[in-house]
Amino acid sequence: MNTPDDLEFEHLTAAQARGRGNMVEDIYRASYVDAIASGDLFDSPFEFMRRFDSYTGPRNGDRFAYVLARVRGESAGQTWGWSLPPDAAWWSGFQPDPGLAGDFTVEDGERTFALSEIMVCAGYAGQGIARAMHDELLRSRPEGRATLLVEADNSRAYQRYIQWGWRKVGHLRPDWPDAPRFDVLLRDLAD
Repeated sequence: MNTPDDLEFEHLTAAQARGRGNMVEDIYRASYVDAIASGDLFDSPFEFMRRFDSYTGPRNGDRFAYVLARVRGESAGQTWGWSLPPDAAWWSGFQPDPGLAGDFTVEDGERTFALSEIMVCAGYAGQGIARAMHDELLRSRPEGRATLLVEADNSRAYQRYIQWGWRKVGHLRPDWPDAPRFDVLLRDLAD
């Protein structure tokens, strides 16, 4: 799959991304059209932006990384995440698959990057932009590994993550109102 020749990336800090909240919400609305239309409270733009405000708040400030994708100057997608701090709530409720080391969820602030969101506006879907943003964000990370959450029944995204080198390590349900249960995926970044 060939990405558009005029695909460009812009890296933003937490404060810069937060300052462009309207753009972040517009991209969300253009990417999650079906999820929003489902009426599921968790997928509502209001709840999404409430989570975004939390992600870009003081707690993640300098740990937060955001990549905006543009094609011919138009927003086409976005992705972000942050380095997990030593007291990361990310692992709360984590149910590991058999065989994981006992210290699997121990964080030191430099061990794990949490890839929180990756979305492509519907008009740009199927052009390789998600993979390009994914690679752009992760290639700049100093952590040794990355983690993400994916709904088990989201077969399209799940299949892509596996193709991109991710593997399932367990599941959890985040402490957000109406949050679904997610599978937890992991990818080594040292390679």
